Amino acid sequence: MKAKGWQGLSCLLLCLTAGQALAAKPTAADINASLDLRNNWIGLTRNIVFPADWVANSHDFLFRKTVAGGYTYIRENADTGKQQSAFDQALVAKGLSAAMHKHITALQLPIKHFNYAGDGIDFDIEYDPWHCSLKEAKCEALQWPGQPSGFGVVRDLRYPADNHLRAAPNGKLSAFVEGHNLVVVDGEGNKKALSQDGTAGNFYDPESIHWSPDSKYIVLYRVRPGYARFVTRVMSSPTDQLQPKVVKQLYPKPGDAIDIDQPVLFNVATGKETIIDNALFSNPYQLTDLRWRKDSKSFAFRYNQRGFQKARVIAVDASTGKPRAEVTETAKTFIYQDREFGHDVHGLGKEFIWLSERDGWAHLYLYNGKTGKVKNRITSGNWPVREVVKVDDDKRQIWFAASGMNKGEDPYFVHYYRINFDGSNLTDLTKVRANHHVAFSDDMKYYVDVYSRVDMPNVAELHKANGSLVRTIAKGDISKLLAAGFKYPEPFVAKGRDGKTDIYGLIVKPLNFDPKKHYPVIENIYAGPQDSFVPKDFWPFGYHSGGDKVIGMQELANLGFIVVQIDGMGTANRSKAFHDVIWKNLGDSGFPDRILWHKAAAKKFPWYDISHGVGIYGGSAGGQSTVGALEFHPEFYTVGVAFAGCYDNRMDKISWNEQWMGWPVDDSYKRSSEVVNADKLKGNVLIIFGEQDSNVDPSSSLQLVNALIHANKDFDLLEVPGGEHTAGRSTGPIRYAERRQFDFFIKHLLHDKTPAWNKK
Repeated sequence: MKAKGWQGLSCLLLCLTAGQALAAKPTAADINASLDLRNNWIGLTRNIVFPADWVANSHDFLFRKTVAGGYTYIRENADTGKQQSAFDQALVAKGLSAAMHKHITALQLPIKHFNYAGDGIDFDIEYDPWHCSLKEAKCEALQWPGQPSGFGVVRDLRYPADNHLRAAPNGKLSAFVEGHNLVVVDGEGNKKALSQDGTAGNFYDPESIHWSPDSKYIVLYRVRPGYARFVTRVMSSPTDQLQPKVVKQLYPKPGDAIDIDQPVLFNVATGKETIIDNALFSNPYQLTDLRWRKDSKSFAFRYNQRGFQKARVIAVDASTGKPRAEVTETAKTFIYQDREFGHDVHGLGKEFIWLSERDGWAHLYLYNGKTGKVKNRITSGNWPVREVVKVDDDKRQIWFAASGMNKGEDPYFVHYYRINFDGSNLTDLTKVRANHHVAFSDDMKYYVDVYSRVDMPNVAELHKANGSLVRTIAKGDISKLLAAGFKYPEPFVAKGRDGKTDIYGLIVKPLNFDPKKHYPVIENIYAGPQDSFVPKDFWPFGYHSGGDKVIGMQELANLGFIVVQIDGMGTANRSKAFHDVIWKNLGDSGFPDRILWHKAAAKKFPWYDISHGVGIYGGSAGGQSTVGALEFHPEFYTVGVAFAGCYDNRMDKISWNEQWMGWPVDDSYKRSSEVVNADKLKGNVLIIFGEQDSNVDPSSSLQLVNALIHANKDFDLLEVPGGEHTAGRSTGPIRYAERRQFDFFIKHLLHDKTPAWNKK
């Protein structure tokens, strides 16, 4: 009887294994093939055109497109269709190679967008500004070496401010700051101090000097400095010397005292100084968009209250110095500052266009600038305005981008529209059911539309402003990519936590996918509230390997996984209620929606196996969510790889965290903290971060490590010497970090042994 029982159990195990038809153990060759996938495939597309840019005040536009071996940069004239090289790629490659101390080829320039400037071109590389001459092979970074990044709310007084002369419109006088005070000087060098009260602790900001158009007044900010917090990092392995270096960076954090700006008005002729009553802007996070009205009768600025729950447009009468609120916006949760839009019609303060989410969706309103009341709504409906592109005051028309307006279409697809100030004549300029990127010429006579979907390669078209097609610039050709085995990712939609709202995601399968097999699932997560993140465009490669784009997911999927990406509640570009879930609750990360999405996929697809837990990985806010998954939902998520996470929002930059977690700092920060909740961690986690991360304080990762040690938790750790915020994802030893990520999921989700890499 005992023997028969063992035979039965053996048969049961064999039958289960055969029924599941589990994927074979990945070999070293399989892993290397995944690591090579992006480089092997990225050169297989042709005529993929990326979003265009226009040359200022012309009908020439610029774009990058794929060719054999990489990319070419084209300048095309809208009127004639004549094309030419946008610049000498070989010359720029030579200059960049010398400046960056690495070989860069002409067809592999790391330039996505650029503009002509001086003798050459300006562009960004990994968010850092660069300039390359087009006359000689010379390129240079535009930031000072070691210059810390600023946060706007705290000035770094270690570095000299922009203190060049600000000339009056009539050219008779110039203004500057000397000894913390405002000074004017005439053409003969005669100086006159307009202020006497400036000190190091209450100084006049030279960058904020604004002359009135009639040259009679100057307004600028007097600044009471906040707390200049610096993050100190040790560069353990510098490339130019043996011994370590110390790096300091200005880095204000949530709750810190910030600079307080106070606008001060000066009558240049009389020297009269008027300090503007701050009752309407007494607790600023920032004062922005300081500008004079065209008639010189008033100036205006925007006030964002600390805590991001109130914003105002404030106008100040130049003759009296009396302020008044032209627009006031309030929210019970947050006002999304980075999406804020306001436009002073004709620059006279009589009418004002303002973006508000007051009815639950982001829409445009026309205000009476004198009364501060809404004259009329401009847009309306259960869809959000995503961006205002152009306002034509004379024609009383607005060009804007929006999503979710078309029924039956993915609500994240961006389309472009024109509408009148009174809300009439709404015109769709981009009718193809796809995600659109549109760039308009300065005179609004033409626009270039680049559109695609994850299952449709880029199409680039030139249109006239009325929407009529002038010509097709290019259609992407991916025949070689498809022949190599590329398969489109598959969109999937399921209901969220409320049982009503659609949650959108993508599914990436192994290239050798067999529907009879069962595949464990890994989620690529980024749940930052600043945007939505599931790809809607075709380009699958992203800007780096192993990131949040399709090929990075494909690399991992090919090792025997289903890899998915989901936009849960708390991310942007849907309704205000959808977004508000994240308020004071970054630890939520949309997990209630994500888990339901996974369960719906598992119910529909027999091969979607979540029975033994789901893996998860992500970088930055995605790293934070990855660890949060293992702490707050360990019954569902069992394995995670976290890159460069902020694991306690009190340790991260002030701007991002106070926007979503609020101010003052309260217990909600602790509730969302993976450091505070380290004792709840279950499953297996690999923590990866860069030693020189200037975006997220590297100590955030090490404080998590410290908390896990004290909680007696096991974990794996990889600190990349010299690595920045994208260490292991787009800079530094990418291949090594990716391989470690792959190994970790193979070991803990497939439960297979990984290759003995050290024996090779």
